[in-house]
Amino acid sequence: MIKRILTTSLLLIFAQIGFSQNFDKNKLDNYFNALEQNNKFMGSVAISKNGEIIYTKSIGFADVENSLKATEKTKYRIGSISKSFTAVLTLKAVENKKLDLNQTIDKWFPSITNAKKITIKQLLSHRSGIHNFTNDADYLTYNTQPKTEKEIVEIIVKGNSEFEPDSKGEYSNSNYVLLTYILEKTFKKSYSDLLQEHIVKPIGLTSTYVFGRINPSKNECKSYKFTGTWKLETETDYTIPLGAGAITSTPSDLTKFADALFGGKLLKSESLEIMKTIKDGYGIGLFQIPFYKSIGYGHTGGIDGFSSVYAHFPEDKISYALISNGTNFKNNDITIAVLSAVYGKPYEIPVFTTFKLTSEDLDKYLGIYASKQIPLKITITKEGNTLIAQGTGQPAFPIEATEKDKFKFDQAGAKFEFNPTEKTMILFQGGGQINFTKE
Repeated sequence: MIKRILTTSLLLIFAQIGFSQNFDKNKLDNYFNALEQNNKFMGSVAISKNGEIIYTKSIGFADVENSLKATEKTKYRIGSISKSFTAVLTLKAVENKKLDLNQTIDKWFPSITNAKKITIKQLLSHRSGIHNFTNDADYLTYNTQPKTEKEIVEIIVKGNSEFEPDSKGEYSNSNYVLLTYILEKTFKKSYSDLLQEHIVKPIGLTSTYVFGRINPSKNECKSYKFTGTWKLETETDYTIPLGAGAITSTPSDLTKFADALFGGKLLKSESLEIMKTIKDGYGIGLFQIPFYKSIGYGHTGGIDGFSSVYAHFPEDKISYALISNGTNFKNNDITIAVLSAVYGKPYEIPVFTTFKLTSEDLDKYLGIYASKQIPLKITITKEGNTLIAQGTGQPAFPIEATEKDKFKFDQAGAKFEFNPTEKTMILFQGGGQINFTKE
């Protein structure tokens, strides 16, 4: 349950919807203005209808330290949305008879457990059983430094197998890093060059490429976490995520990519159907993203302090993309608000209230909390007058005071209620609660 604190998913709402001809842009602007004025979100969104951009909005700073505001041209790291691009490149290789979906990976990686059983299709659909190396406790000790293919493969080999290939689906970044190496060996070109040659240039993307060090002079923004103020995040080196998460882009480019993919400009219709086929929750470089009764296809992403989502709704010919470089809010709620605006459904402009505490006020909450219900512990610390929570093996995140002894983390819909006298804490999330006691 603690891991869910760091993830988001779109809500499924059952009702009949259609595209609103009276799209209220002013209300949506006011929605984003409320987020910006309360330090809840920094980032950009874009919406297209019938291949034409109908709305864009950018708020917050691309570079907080230099007070550089984000604009429509600001570029963000998109994290795991990169997998959609990698899936397209792989299926193009299949279409060109360079690869076969059913061929096993032992030709390239004989040292990987079950290499003679694992197929390219299983890598694409997260059904390989290969351990996800980014879950390792030591991942954050090396992710900012460049790694060679040999070094990354050794890390993946060491992680071994989680389950028998094709027995189930389980998300693993390792799959798409290995696909990157397969593509580079097959075409004898870098992943960066393949991305430009087969996707970016053919459909006319202007701001999509494999990232290097962040360079604000090139409209590339930095990423942040909020701990009372926006605090700069570290930068993952591109050699670590590769085709699993090393692309920079903009929301406008992502909507253009989605429109091209579903408009038949990148793959044959049979290949697109393979991507869209969902098994155990996973397609190939795609997830289903439902909104009311419309079914969209897309992907989410997260890397360092960046978070992102894009989706295409084929029946309505609507594409949507959001990329953030700093969030202190539940991005899923933003997505629902934007899509509600597009489809003419009701949504509320959020109202934020604050409960002020001094740094000394927070001392009574500090400590390590354990629960008999789950095997994870939560450590509570502080930075200035902000309380910080961290689950075992998880990144730290700020929790915001709402009233006496009560805090929240909007990004995951989590609430924390402390009883300093009894030295207890209750975590409320997803309709359930977990009781903790201070050690």
